[in-house]
Amino acid sequence: MEDNRHTSREYERELQEIRDGLLYLGALTERALERGSQALLERNSVLAREIVREDVQIDRLDVDLEEKCIRLLALRQPAARDLRFITTAIKITGHLERIGDMAANIAEKVIILNDLPQIKPYVDLPRMVEISRGMIRKSLDAMVREDIELAKKVREEDAVIDQLNDQVFRELLTFMMEDPRKIQVCLYIMQISKSLERIADHAEGIADMVTYMVTGKSVRHKPASAENG
Repeated sequence: MEDNRHTSREYERELQEIRDGLLYLGALTERALERGSQALLERNSVLAREIVREDVQIDRLDVDLEEKCIRLLALRQPAARDLRFITTAIKITGHLERIGDMAANIAEKVIILNDLPQIKPYVDLPRMVEISRGMIRKSLDAMVREDIELAKKVREEDAVIDQLNDQVFRELLTFMMEDPRKIQVCLYIMQISKSLERIADHAEGIADMVTYMVTGKSVRHKPASAENG
């Protein structure tokens, strides 16, 4: 009996390690985004280079977490609910790793932009960063609380990011048409905006996996109207 209790405690500890690892990975990606925005606004290329270097840590944690999940699947042979959590965790860590890659990609563009003349104050990009960071945080909170309503809010916020990305694109298109000398700068800003849009998509992907984890039903690829109806 004692052995069973010990095994059960060990198993719960391993599951908690995975949860904690996902939250830590999420915090690192959020921090990379926040610092990327700071590097852009302050034209701080030293900070941007640090973000690029630190992406290695996110990659390493991604591999470590995935290995823990696979080991748990192989050794513990978890039943229904835990099985869904562990398979969901593998997907979530993949989304977070790609968010880390995107944050590093943004930092690389910031380094280039900081050496070019600024065409206007940055307004929409910092807002996109804040919303994206919030989406990452909420999607992981939804995982911890098993809260599908919070996961749904993340899906709704993705639409706001899409609108802002379109807005940035249209505004920069006007700049490029008015003055071809601004094309290079505009293209880099567009790439940052697109990366933020993709980050929001990954945060939405995490929220979708949380809904699957809690309900056992997949909501991926469903239009929002279908969900609401």
